[in-house]
Amino acid sequence: MLAAGLAISPREDALTVNAGDGDIVETTPQGDQIAWRQLDASGTPPGAGALFGLAVGLNQNAVYFVDDATNQLDKLH
Repeated sequence: MLAAGLAISPREDALTVNAGDGDIVETTPQGDQIAWRQLDASGTPPGAGALFGLAVGLNQNAVYFVDDATNQLDKLH
């Protein structure tokens, strides 16, 4: 995994975006990966080089990431 963005969730889990495959992964402080989702599938291989940057919104209800494939700041829904 090529982590290109890292943030801490309100539950103190680590959120990382993977520039190698377009995934976001949630990892507990104990090291367990408890959630993952593909945010971008463009490119070859799918998602490669698309993601960098990650932030948790001030109200703690939103996660923002930069999608370099579309040149925009996106919000995780």
